[in-house]
Amino acid sequence: MAALTIRDVYKRFHSVEVLKGIDLEMDSGDFTVLVGPSGCGKSTLLNIIAGLERQSSGNIEIGGRIVDNIAPRDRDIAMVFQSYALYPSMTVRQNITFGMECRNVPRVQRDEAVGRVAKLLQIEALLDRKPGQLSGGQRQRVAMGRALVRDPLLFLFDEPLSNLDAQLRAEMRIEIKLLHQRLGSTIVYVTHDQIEAMTLATRIAVMRQGVVQQFADPETVYNRPANLFVARFMGAPPMNTLAARLEATRGRTVAVIGYGEAAIRFPVPPEAEGWNGRDVVLGIRPECIAEPTRHFSDLPGAVTTIVASVEMVEPTGAETIVVLRLGDERALGRVSPDVRHRLSETAQFAVDTRKISLFDPASGDRIT
Repeated sequence: MAALTIRDVYKRFHSVEVLKGIDLEMDSGDFTVLVGPSGCGKSTLLNIIAGLERQSSGNIEIGGRIVDNIAPRDRDIAMVFQSYALYPSMTVRQNITFGMECRNVPRVQRDEAVGRVAKLLQIEALLDRKPGQLSGGQRQRVAMGRALVRDPLLFLFDEPLSNLDAQLRAEMRIEIKLLHQRLGSTIVYVTHDQIEAMTLATRIAVMRQGVVQQFADPETVYNRPANLFVARFMGAPPMNTLAARLEATRGRTVAVIGYGEAAIRFPVPPEAEGWNGRDVVLGIRPECIAEPTRHFSDLPGAVTTIVASVEMVEPTGAETIVVLRLGDERALGRVSPDVRHRLSETAQFAVDTRKISLFDPASGDRIT
């Protein structure tokens, strides 16, 4: 039985359609991340799942039960908010147990649950402090603790790390990932941060303007994006998307970027043969363009060497991002920090052509 089923959900605010026929199914133990730019409808969808907002049409099922007319408190969910939503006058212990007290859970069970959750989240020493005495990361742990004592069918996280600095966000990502691995809980998590989506999710739903563009595991979303929006949105830096045309050369199909002697040719999968003579958009991740000594593959034809002009160099410590000129197009590559490129120099680069994606320039949909 699916832990959560979303069937043909629409949401309209007056004449504005925010959600446009959302269909998703999440299995027990899934960590599903809803990701997309601001205004894409992901938080609205989470609020509908929680019962804080009512859909215009469609159904929500939690644990096989339709919950459209069921109050949030009776949906067997727990929610962690972006703002933590802690009571400032209560101690950590009181914040965690407040909901249990409202449900008349016996004191012994409350103490047992607090001890278990405090140990899990490593906040035993904070139980008698108030929120004003805690750091941002500690407050987030308390907010998670308040949700965990519920032991619900479904956990809902609404951008819980967006108020934290970069280092603390990275630490909390690890904490949340480890927590999911230990508990095996079903989680729906909203974020606009692709790194959070890629590192936390078992499946990602990429949203745009109220429509799910792709729903798949992180590897598929990253390596085989369903369309140009997903290709350009997921990844930091995003996928290079370059104007190209397909030609048949010596019995095989190649993607050609640029014209004349400066043209660059990449071999593409045989499935693209039907597009010979037509324009396409070629997508390739920056990490697939590197220094010529980079070992990508021993398979014949898997790696192509190109010559390109270096327009910009961005050292990041662990690697160096280079901006290259390919015909009339710019592309990003990732090289070793030991490689020292100079601006405007012409250099060789290795390209892992196994990871090339092709898209229809008219619809934006994936070809291969």
